[in-house]
Amino acid sequence: MKSYLQLGLGAAIGAMMLAAPIAMADDDKIVVGFATAQSGFMQAYDKPAEDAARIRIDEINKAGGLLGKQIEIVAADTKTDRAEGAKAGLEVLDKGADLVVVSCDYDFGAPAALAAEGAGKVSFFLCAESIKAGIQGVGPHSFSASVLAAVQGATMAEWAYTKKNARNFYRLLDTWTEYNKGICDGFDYMLPKLKDAKLVGEDTFKNDDASIAAQITRIKSLPQEPDAIMLCTMMPGGVSAVKQLRAAGIKSMILNGSGMSGSYWLSATPDLTNFYVPDQGSVHGDDPNPKVNEFNAKYKAVTGGDPSSQYVYPGYVMIDVWAKAVERAKSTDADAVVAELEKMKDEPTLFGPRTFTAELHHQNKGRYLITEVENGKAHVVDEWTISEAIPVDYLASK
Repeated sequence: MKSYLQLGLGAAIGAMMLAAPIAMADDDKIVVGFATAQSGFMQAYDKPAEDAARIRIDEINKAGGLLGKQIEIVAADTKTDRAEGAKAGLEVLDKGADLVVVSCDYDFGAPAALAAEGAGKVSFFLCAESIKAGIQGVGPHSFSASVLAAVQGATMAEWAYTKKNARNFYRLLDTWTEYNKGICDGFDYMLPKLKDAKLVGEDTFKNDDASIAAQITRIKSLPQEPDAIMLCTMMPGGVSAVKQLRAAGIKSMILNGSGMSGSYWLSATPDLTNFYVPDQGSVHGDDPNPKVNEFNAKYKAVTGGDPSSQYVYPGYVMIDVWAKAVERAKSTDADAVVAELEKMKDEPTLFGPRTFTAELHHQNKGRYLITEVENGKAHVVDEWTISEAIPVDYLASK
């Protein structure tokens, strides 16, 4: 069944497509169109990943191009607005885009992705982590380059159980976004599979809550402090929640998703310890793969700043896997490229393997680095891949 977003925007996009025929691609070049946020709050998410994508495009062009052709970039601003997103998608299509790159978030990226779907073109979300960012929410030509939020929650539960001997878990969900819910969905899937692991309590809050005192009181009233708190949240409210938990004297290991990746926020919690997140790659200069550290240096040379969080990396991965599919298909034809993408199983990339199938254009399993914050400093301490992929039917039911 199509989502409300599909039905509502589909009609609008259809009308706009009738009014503005899509341009034919130039045979002498391959065009990548970025229908992303160049303004508004989504710019903070889209721009770093887009910068990484542009770096990969530049590398490909310098190496001789794709199918012997140079990749040309065209762009349009979604202005962090869904209606503008649909227009931006159509604008880059009108400029001949063979690939339409859309925003990091499903809700804000879907309008442009739906425009690409209507035109029979491949679309890639920069770093969206909802299962809807793909077949389920857009259509058969749509993909995401990141790893599902549910995989993050499942990863942290299984890693903490196996490597930190955590047995008693508390689940604290920030209900603000689907992303946050996805983290806890993955945790919920994995926990019952861990022998002797127990959920000793659960609670919710909202990202903009000034206080989580009531939730903290319930944690402190437990017979003993939990081994780990699965905190399913993101910026900006995540910082406040972590500060309040520690200020209350709760020393439990805090697990979170990648939404609290990076070190840019740690000045607000200078003594934070026993806090862990999953990262696709390390922005801290200590990635076990030296090529990632080399990429970080290149990113800084190109942009003038270090990668702020792991959400930079899916932009690079997206261009990498799409270009491989184009080379193998020997064409930019959408159906041919999709067929090659769907053959990828544990396809090596700089930031971990990628797998796509005919039923899922996203990652329901993936290798994560485990980053620990100790005394206010972040560093990689381990890596983990969940023991089994999270079933598509489970993900789709959430």
